[in-house]
Amino acid sequence: MTEHPGTREKPFLYVVVCAAGIAAGVSKLITAAQERDWEVGVIATPAAMNGFFDSAAVAAQTGRVVRSAWRSPADPRPFPPPDAVVVAPATFNTVNKWAAGIADTLALGTLCEAAGLGVPVAVLPCVAGALAAHPAYRDSLARLRGMGVRFGDPYSGEPGPDGSRPEFAWTMALDLLERP
Repeated sequence: MTEHPGTREKPFLYVVVCAAGIAAGVSKLITAAQERDWEVGVIATPAAMNGFFDSAAVAAQTGRVVRSAWRSPADPRPFPPPDAVVVAPATFNTVNKWAAGIADTLALGTLCEAAGLGVPVAVLPCVAGALAAHPAYRDSLARLRGMGVRFGDPYSGEPGPDGSRPEFAWTMALDLLERP
């Protein structure tokens, strides 16, 4: 399909992936988004690119390179503008820096810009209980919610009484985008 601004056949979803162990399952989110008729492009934090997910498999699944670094001004934009953004998994570090307006990576710059453009953003936090209790994190959630960011239930990754870990609710992010 040849893309022309304003004539895309499918809406475009940016998926921002952070460095959490659960990131290895991001293909589940991509599959669900594609089944709901989204085109998907993935932007990862630099730390997430260090083995937290299979970037080659994700590139094959989306048909687009996984982005992590800024492009030079002369390079073409590899993704069209987003119709929506999902951050999954979202880490303590990313949530706090984003809420503070720190745009020192492509992922954070994209999130800061999305807020300014009014692009819908859904977030699935993956933050351990001790970090989630930190006052800065609670303040960051409040600030981002005040900006219209939609949050799914927190996921700590803590094992249950039987030692198993609960499933990460990848599709919840898409449900959050679809709610009124």
